[in-house]
Amino acid sequence: MVTSEAVAAHARTLGFDRCGVAPATALPELDRIHDWLARGHAGEMRYLARSAGTRADIRRFLPSAQSVIVTATRYDAGRPPGAGTPAIARYAQGRDYHLVLAERLQRLLDWMREEAGAPFEAAIFVDKHHVQERVFAAYAGLGFIGKHSLLIDPELGSWMLLGGLACALPLEPGTPIADQCGACTLCLDACPTGAIVEPREVDARRCLSYLTIELEGPIPEPLRPSVGPHLFGCDVCQEVCPFNFAPAPTTDPAWQPQAGRDHPDPVALWQRPDDGLHALVAGSAMTHTSLSRLRRNLAVAIGNTGDAEAIAALDRPGDGVRNAAHSAEAPVVRDAVRWAKSRAPR
Repeated sequence: MVTSEAVAAHARTLGFDRCGVAPATALPELDRIHDWLARGHAGEMRYLARSAGTRADIRRFLPSAQSVIVTATRYDAGRPPGAGTPAIARYAQGRDYHLVLAERLQRLLDWMREEAGAPFEAAIFVDKHHVQERVFAAYAGLGFIGKHSLLIDPELGSWMLLGGLACALPLEPGTPIADQCGACTLCLDACPTGAIVEPREVDARRCLSYLTIELEGPIPEPLRPSVGPHLFGCDVCQEVCPFNFAPAPTTDPAWQPQAGRDHPDPVALWQRPDDGLHALVAGSAMTHTSLSRLRRNLAVAIGNTGDAEAIAALDRPGDGVRNAAHSAEAPVVRDAVRWAKSRAPR
């Protein structure tokens, strides 16, 4: 027999740190996406508007859904980037979480089907599947949504990857826990661009994760100095969160930084050929953006160093790949290089 307790117990054997169940209903928090979109906070992420109806009601994702199983996996390996090196968000330093979590969730679903002894409909979701995981995680009792808009487990903090599955089984839901942020505003105060416009409200157009990953065109010039060393994503709001001070780093091999991703040298990266950059991002979540955006970000990061020697190296990018476009020649990269050169000491 499949029970919520049995599912959570088996999930832990598969590498998930937390697992809970939420009701498969149109929860009121889900509908807030429409207001968020109306305020223009999604920027160029048009796919969010196209999928807003599904994101507002899990039953559009799986019409037969009765329960939503949510998992949380701690990914912080305790190795932030060094001073003066391009910053790659910690979740992207290891293996691609989309693939890792999907494989683990499939194993969980296979086990559930064996235990049930009868077929039932189910659908897995990991970040890209039109499900607002944080809302369901909160209703499942896995934590509360902090002022930085991320789920916080009071014991494990917010360095958590969420995923799960909707299913047609009537499982007992968990109990939500109370908000514990209190009067703390450290994440709002620390955000380099003021993207957290109010508690639990992020304007993606100013968020460094959006600017370095999702935005296709040039990063707005007024925001470029605030990009600092960030090459892919941003961890600032989590680094200052008090709930992240105590938990021990994960030892899960999937999330350990791969060679070159935790303390990369900016000039060495810039002078890698395109196939060398491919090798850096292969098998990671960094494959979900383009090489031209990575070079754009790297040029901005080098410009922000104010290092004349590093900025001069922008004239010597790595080569392209035979019979393929050279990422350093993309207009968005040339624009970033122009700006970076203007930051060189006079």
